Amino acid sequence: MFTDNRHPEKGVMSAILGCISVTALIAAVVFTYNDGGQAQLRYAAAAMVAAIFSVAGLVLGIMSRMEKDIFKLFPNLGIVLNSLSIAFIIFILVLGLS
Repeated sequence: MFTDNRHPEKGVMSAILGCISVTALIAAVVFTYNDGGQAQLRYAAAAMVAAIFSVAGLVLGIMSRMEKDIFKLFPNLGIVLNSLSIAFIIFILVLGLS
């Protein structure tokens, strides 16, 4: 396979940030469940950091997706993971308001 395409650094970073944010959110929910539903401050801080990582990862994924002559695996993976993370954070916030 001879091509000039490359994996963009921003796309790889977007995918990494998406993995970190999804992992942090899952861990926060599991630990909160194990504590009987009482969220500690450190779990909320982890969710806040995950939200910041998700927004940054989404921006990086969109920026890298607009580049030319690239493989689109990592930008697409980053966009999907970060979008899922943001949607999950919004779901948790809406669920907490009711």
